[in-house]
Amino acid sequence: MVAATKIKANAKDLLFAPIYLYQGRKVRRNTLRLPEPKGVRYGRVKLDASIDNSSDNRQTLNIIIVGDSSAAGVGSQTQQQALAGKLILALQQQALVNKVFGAQFNALTWSVQATTGHTSFDILRRLYILSRPSQPLDVMVISVGTNDTTANVSAHEWQQRLEDIIAIAKRKFGVRTLIFSRLPQMAQMPALPAPLNGFMGAKANRLDKILQQVCADHDGVTYMATDFARMLEEHSNGSPIDIAVMFASDGFHPSSLMYGYWAQQLAVLITQLLNPTSKDY
Repeated sequence: MVAATKIKANAKDLLFAPIYLYQGRKVRRNTLRLPEPKGVRYGRVKLDASIDNSSDNRQTLNIIIVGDSSAAGVGSQTQQQALAGKLILALQQQALVNKVFGAQFNALTWSVQATTGHTSFDILRRLYILSRPSQPLDVMVISVGTNDTTANVSAHEWQQRLEDIIAIAKRKFGVRTLIFSRLPQMAQMPALPAPLNGFMGAKANRLDKILQQVCADHDGVTYMATDFARMLEEHSNGSPIDIAVMFASDGFHPSSLMYGYWAQQLAVLITQLLNPTSKDY
């Protein structure tokens, strides 16, 4: 198990503390507050209708997205443009491209259980409150950590809450594959000025390292190292990269473009995890 230690401020952080405090208050006061996107947060869709259904023994893929404002899709106008909507389309594409995956699942049921401002504690509480599903979940995707970073949650609390989330996901929801997304790279956020961006980025990175280790300690739990900047670079074909397109108008949440890249990477990962012999398409 990862050794949880207190996140201590270094001499530089102590020196810059008044600046961090001033900038933090200014960011909270001036940053645009974006609403959660409109649209339904649950549904059922077909994955691949191209395979003969005459003797269809395929299963329904059950997925739930849990977490904070990014899981809820803040930064997009509708759920279709958010992570959930983009993931549905990406999984349908995977079913067409990857015949092993398409032959295993013929439909997808999905839901979003996410709220702006939720910390790891809020997510844990939500999982306790939610009804036990009638069928075990194939995949649970969790986006958490940004609000723990801003709330200055200790390393020990963070690790314990992650352990508890994993425990209830497996025990109550029968989750087959649990995926934690990487904490956002807060140093890149346009909404955070220097030196506050570096300070918050370092805090998020420390929590992220704990998340990585906790995931590595559990079977059936995967850490997804999403790197929006690298994803954007790979799709830029050598053109100059405008980091601003990664973010919504608040300079804090992902843009719909980034939700699309995130969903594509997530769909490939889900296909690989549910079908270990699958190739990376």
